[in-house]
Amino acid sequence: MNSDAVKTGMQQAPHRSLFNALGLTKEELQKPLVGIVSSYNEIVPGHMNLDKIVEAVKLGVAMAGGTPIVFPAIAVCDGIAMGHIGMKYSLVTRDLIADSTEAMAIAHGFDALVMVPNCDKNVPGLLMAAARINIPAIFVSGGPMLAGRVKGEKTSLSSMFEAVGAYSAGKLSEEEVEEYTCKTCPTAGSCSGMYTANSMNCLTEALGMGLKGNGTIPAVYSERIRLAKHAGMKIMELYEKNIRPKDILTKEAFLNALTVDMALGCSTNSMLHLPAIAHEAGVDLNVDIANEISAKTPNLCHLAPAGHTYMEDLNEAGGVYAVMNELNKKKLLHTDLITATGKTVGENIDGCVNLNTEVIRPIDAPYSQTGGIAVLKGNLAPDSGVVKRSAVAPEMMKHEGPARVFDCEEDAIEAIKGGKIIPGDVVVIRYEGPKGGPGMREMLNPTSAIIGMGLGSTVALITDGRFSGASRGAAIGHVSPEAAVGGPIALVEEGDIIEIDINTNSLNVKVSQEELEERRAKWQPREPKIKTGYLARYAAMVTSGNRGAILEIPTMK
Repeated sequence: MNSDAVKTGMQQAPHRSLFNALGLTKEELQKPLVGIVSSYNEIVPGHMNLDKIVEAVKLGVAMAGGTPIVFPAIAVCDGIAMGHIGMKYSLVTRDLIADSTEAMAIAHGFDALVMVPNCDKNVPGLLMAAARINIPAIFVSGGPMLAGRVKGEKTSLSSMFEAVGAYSAGKLSEEEVEEYTCKTCPTAGSCSGMYTANSMNCLTEALGMGLKGNGTIPAVYSERIRLAKHAGMKIMELYEKNIRPKDILTKEAFLNALTVDMALGCSTNSMLHLPAIAHEAGVDLNVDIANEISAKTPNLCHLAPAGHTYMEDLNEAGGVYAVMNELNKKKLLHTDLITATGKTVGENIDGCVNLNTEVIRPIDAPYSQTGGIAVLKGNLAPDSGVVKRSAVAPEMMKHEGPARVFDCEEDAIEAIKGGKIIPGDVVVIRYEGPKGGPGMREMLNPTSAIIGMGLGSTVALITDGRFSGASRGAAIGHVSPEAAVGGPIALVEEGDIIEIDINTNSLNVKVSQEELEERRAKWQPREPKIKTGYLARYAAMVTSGNRGAILEIPTMK
């Protein structure tokens, strides 16, 4: 056992005295030490039930012959952090979570790990840590929130942000917005649409690192507690069989995850996280392959914000395994891969039928023949730009219009809400990337303002920041190279004509290469917006080529 290094032999007598101080018995120390990484806190709605999940996991571990020991992981609520300086800290916590979990797990000699995350950055952060540490590990999330209801219609967090935009446009009263405020987020859990948290929890299932229902069983269901107990029991089986994360997180597993991603219509942030997790597992996952997979993967689900179904509906329809079973009808998955269930992908999904063809379209009657995400390239995005194709209105799949250029999110929102953006415009928000932000903020406020103002089918938005999974419309994010390193987005001028063609995966500015080069010769780097603290150190890592920085892991390259 790994834990022998901290509990066995005369040299470890001091260590045992400290275990005695923890109240552990000799009998407990004779068993494998199972770390339970708890993301529980009292600021994230998706985490307020994780204390109960953790207690259930502990029971499962103990029932199966292990000694469970809990330690924490941090988590930021992206919704609460949205629209102010706090959002600059969200994405960077992914790497803090991975690093701190690695430190805790190795420093204390754990034999296995059960990860208990739920929201946007701690799911990928803990997946990165699991791959890096590579001792037996399994995931059980806190589960999604139930949808809210306003005037008989289901709602989710994106409804709330769009209600604020509608208020600015004079379409909702203050009293109506207050009704949304009180009813939109009715329970504990990760926000109820196919946003980043639920995307990554579903993709954890697709990767094979969680049990059936990990991504879809609602947080408030007792079934979630039973799932947690089974995860605690299952980790002991994985330990006995020595099945480790790198046995599960193979290249084929990541291709499966990308395929499921396309079918579900997941958040564009998955294009940041999957390559970073793959990197930790020793797999080179270039996002250019996303279009290749999308071309042959039908989009089967239109969950909010793309449509009017929610995570609870996907769960009732059969969940992630039912989607995978549909995909397997066209042999789109690698089914012989081992998973954290101890069985193969094929064994897991066998018999998991689609119970609601309105929620999960049959493979021969999809929403579209191509997947939910597209990676665009062109002279405006030489490396890439990412769009949630499934959430784009048909009339915006191809768009051409004048650039309205802003050097920060706040200025763009002011212009949108002030009525200065008109149909046909292309809003360009730059200097919001990993270095330029720093921190690569989500742009849910601008996209929601555009939707709320009634411009969702006539105005596009492009940024070197990123978009929330709750964003919809022609919102193209992750444009790389970013403005802060002199990417072409830094050279766009007010009124330049932007050409977007999602059908052909292209993003261009109608300016000659000679003109762009002349502009580049005049461009000057900007002073950092934040010069001290963690964000400043993070921005320095991005520029120095440190592999811990988001764009230096092969994410957008």
